[in-house]
Amino acid sequence: MIVEQIWTGNAYRNFNYLIACEETGEALAIDPLDHQKCLARAKARGWTITQILNTHEHGDHTGGNAAMVKATGAKILAHHNAKARIPGMDRGLSAGDVVKVGRTVELESLDTPGHTMSHICLLSHTETPALFCGDTLFNAGAGNCHNGGHPAELYQTFTRQLVELPEATLIYPGHDYIENNLKFTLNREPDNQRAATLLDEVGGQNPDAPLVSTLALEKEINTFFRLHSPSVIARLREAFPDLPEAPDPQTVFLKLRELRNTW
Repeated sequence: MIVEQIWTGNAYRNFNYLIACEETGEALAIDPLDHQKCLARAKARGWTITQILNTHEHGDHTGGNAAMVKATGAKILAHHNAKARIPGMDRGLSAGDVVKVGRTVELESLDTPGHTMSHICLLSHTETPALFCGDTLFNAGAGNCHNGGHPAELYQTFTRQLVELPEATLIYPGHDYIENNLKFTLNREPDNQRAATLLDEVGGQNPDAPLVSTLALEKEINTFFRLHSPSVIARLREAFPDLPEAPDPQTVFLKLRELRNTW
């Protein structure tokens, strides 16, 4: 499996992806908003884009579909409940469905509600797994739930699905928000030395060659995985004085998401 991470350079700081089969040169485009860059990269690599995967229905992830289909004839795949909101969708995916690219690539569909209720992440069936996570999981952060999502569902996705993936899983998010997210981590957990060190390393990073994190690293520096941290809970109590003495993880997650909405 070959992965090309494509920095769009737009105001939303989107990443687009191409996943290709080494043997056949067939490729899957994930959220190809910048269809021109995706098509140019595929041409340069000698690949043929045969499928498009939209992680969810928001326009900054589906906006390149029509031009990409016109140029390639690729089939559009997305969550099975997103059909009414993604024009021209050819295949609806459910949890456990497999997306095949050429002869060598298999990607498992994960049903990951929260950012929206029709969100898909793709997990590669490779020796080192890779997670293409759209707007569910960001480097050091979590997706918002403003436009058709629900924070309680996002909590369930994090704690029942993402946290259970192999520690070595590579994380490929839909946007480059790492610097601001690390600052939020340190605002919530000032003694998180790993986050502080990483912020020094990636501050002002070149998004054309960004850090690719792992789930193990995210568990160290992503506040939304650190729901039992005494420092996180203590700082949360400053913002929410009525927080119980020993708040449950879901309460911590929801309060963190509430703070992040306006931070």
